[in-house]
Amino acid sequence: MAQIRSGFSTPYVELDRQAWAQLRDTTPLPLTEAELEGLRGTTDPTSLDDVRDIYLPLSRLLNLYVRATRQRHGAVRDFLGEDDRPTPFIIGVAGSVAVGKSTTARLLRSLLAQWPDHPNVELVSTDNFLYPNAVLEERGTMNRKGFPESYDRRALVRFVSEMKAGAARMEIPVYSHLAYDVVPGERQTVHRPDILILEGINVLQPPLPGRLAVADFFDFSIYVDAKVEHIRSWYLDRFLELRRTAFSDPRSYFHAMATTIGEEEAIGFASDVWRTINEVNLVENILPTRGRATLVLYKGGDHAVRRVRLRKT
Repeated sequence: MAQIRSGFSTPYVELDRQAWAQLRDTTPLPLTEAELEGLRGTTDPTSLDDVRDIYLPLSRLLNLYVRATRQRHGAVRDFLGEDDRPTPFIIGVAGSVAVGKSTTARLLRSLLAQWPDHPNVELVSTDNFLYPNAVLEERGTMNRKGFPESYDRRALVRFVSEMKAGAARMEIPVYSHLAYDVVPGERQTVHRPDILILEGINVLQPPLPGRLAVADFFDFSIYVDAKVEHIRSWYLDRFLELRRTAFSDPRSYFHAMATTIGEEEAIGFASDVWRTINEVNLVENILPTRGRATLVLYKGGDHAVRRVRLRKT
C-alpha cells in the first residue's frame, strides 16, 4: 500500500488515491449516476469513480468510528449508572467557498444512511446561522459575510451542544442562497439523528477566549483542500454558471448580474469579490484551521481528490 512518508515521526498517515481506494474493502456502491447528479454542486464534476475511490472508503472509516464512539459512550453511561440515551455522532466538514465541501457533505449523508446501524443522518449548513443582512448592514460588516464574526456563534454552539446532549428535536433558522439572506419565519427542524453532519467554511474555528467552539463537539472532522488558484478558478466558473441559471430568477439577490450588466463586467465583479473577500477569508481564517481536522482531502485542479491525510491519534 503506497503511503506518502515525511521522514519523521508524525501522528498522521498520508495515502495516495490508489492506496486510499483499496481501503474500501467490500463496501458496495449504493449510488447511481442519476442519484449522484442530484448530489453534486454547481459545476462540480465529482464522478462515480470518485465515489468508489474516495467516499466509500471514507464511509467505511466513519462507520467504524461511529461504532467505537458508541461503545465508549456506553462505557461512560454504565460507569455513571445513567439510562441509555443515544446522542448523535457529529461530523464537521470544512473548506473554502467553491472547494466542493457541500458536495462532500451531501455524498456522506447519502452513503452513511445506507449503513444499517445508523440510517438517520441529518445535514445542517452553518449558513443557517449567519446573521440576517439587516444585522450585518447595521454593523457595517456586510462585506465580511462568511467571516467568523458574521455568524451567530453562540446560537450555533448552543444548537450543537444541545444535539450532543441528546435533544429530541430542535428548530434552527433557514438561509436562502437565492435571497442571499436568512428567511424570516422559516425554520429547519432537526430530529435527533444517528449522525449529524455540520458543513461550513468556519466549522473548525478555535474557541473565543473562555468559550466553547462548535468543533469541541465533533467526533470526526474533514477539511476539503486545494490550491488557492484552483479554488479561484472553480469560484469564477460557478459564478458564471449561476449567472446563466439561478441569477436569472427575479427573486435572486444577484438578479442584476444576469440582466443589466455584461459578462465581462460580471466576471470583474466576481473576481473582486474573490480577491477582497473570499480569498482573504480563506487565507486568514479557513486555511489555518486545516490542521485541526481529523482527515484532509487534497484535490487537484480537476476537482479529483489526489491524496488523503488521516490523523491516527
